[in-house]
Amino acid sequence: MHKLITAIFIILYSLNAQADAPLVSIDSHEQFFNNIKQHCGKAYAGTVTVDNAKGDGFANKQLIMHVRSCSDNTLQIPFHVGEDASRTWIITKTGSGLSLKHDHRHKDGSNDELTMYGGHTVDAGWPQVQSFPADQYSKETFVRGGIPQSIGNTWQMYIYPEKFTYRLIRQGREFRVDFDLTKPIKTPDAPWGYHD
Repeated sequence: MHKLITAIFIILYSLNAQADAPLVSIDSHEQFFNNIKQHCGKAYAGTVTVDNAKGDGFANKQLIMHVRSCSDNTLQIPFHVGEDASRTWIITKTGSGLSLKHDHRHKDGSNDELTMYGGHTVDAGWPQVQSFPADQYSKETFVRGGIPQSIGNTWQMYIYPEKFTYRLIRQGREFRVDFDLTKPIKTPDAPWGYHD
């Protein structure tokens, strides 16, 4: 009986240690993650450089990305559009790559009808560039939400010493914002649904 209890304790301890351990990534994913993580706590202004659809509500508004929260496995990056603080990009190590999710909130902090959509890497990518094709959850969310054209979405992020880029592409659609990493700006307030 004593041996059984000891064996159970060892197994539980091992599982707990694994849960606390950071997930291991391949080099290109790890480097990409760390290239963004090195900007933790900083905010940067951006400019829409490509947008082939009208009326998206980004024109003439201050665009700010804020690398707000960083752990060994997760980065939270609010994307402020003028007074709209509803968007947070969440990059997570999954053990089989990197996940990108879009956390959309209302001003009261409640979830938007379309939230936590995004995708997962399907290849190694590069330390500077990763692509996230829409995952199944996102496709189902888009169909339920009446925007089936979005099931073809791929999100891309580029990180270079002087520039960070967020890009959305699908058939007939491209949207891109470039952020100047050479000029940190004042960090904004917490995004909707989050607290300082």
